[in-house]
Amino acid sequence: MGFDKILDRLKERIDQVDLALPLHRRLRNAMENAISNNELTRGAVLPGERQISEALGLSRVTVRKTISTMVDDGLLRVRHGARTEVSSPVEKSLSNLTSFSEDMTSRGIMPGCIWLEKKISRPSPTEMMALGVPATTDVIRCKRIRTGDGAPIAVETACVPARFLPNPDLIENSLYEALERRNALPQRALQRMRSRPATAADAALLNCSAGTPLLIVDRRCFLADGQIVEFTETRYSGEAYDFVIELNR
Repeated sequence: MGFDKILDRLKERIDQVDLALPLHRRLRNAMENAISNNELTRGAVLPGERQISEALGLSRVTVRKTISTMVDDGLLRVRHGARTEVSSPVEKSLSNLTSFSEDMTSRGIMPGCIWLEKKISRPSPTEMMALGVPATTDVIRCKRIRTGDGAPIAVETACVPARFLPNPDLIENSLYEALERRNALPQRALQRMRSRPATAADAALLNCSAGTPLLIVDRRCFLADGQIVEFTETRYSGEAYDFVIELNR
């Protein structure tokens, strides 16, 4: 959507918001509504502060305050060159064992991936411990950038013992579809989560700044009989993904 259309939509929505609200709150509500209705989609670049200010008849202080609070809350992000774009984090439930593709599709987002590596290898010391296999075991290692609507969201490295998946070419777009065809689809998983800043290499893959908070999730997946079928490390961009846990008493 071009800048003129974005500004027209925002002006329409501001006029529909409760006039008793402060101007920065009205602008934020208008922008949140445009995002939730997919008028402003993930990755959409916003006009500059001056353009928004002039088009909507608002002060630049009001526009700047609105954008700043939405960046703080993860709805917008500032990229290189000071451009501001829609972030709209994806929510991921930690109570269900679902694939990345299932998470994206269920939210109306087109899943995708960019393959970085897909090969037969020997396990690293970390993979040996996670999978419970000796150093001489053949494993399939797959590394890829996971995308939603074309935007990078995570870097994923999955490792599967070759006895479950003997050839990396059996994997097309979905690792879990390949495992299901081999009657080796995981039935339960254990996850460990930690945080760390993005390295320069992470930043290049995730299109973010070095130092951006990443959420690292290590997942061991099991078959119904207890065999460990998969170990995956996923580095999620904190700007793009929110994790949700439902607690019951």
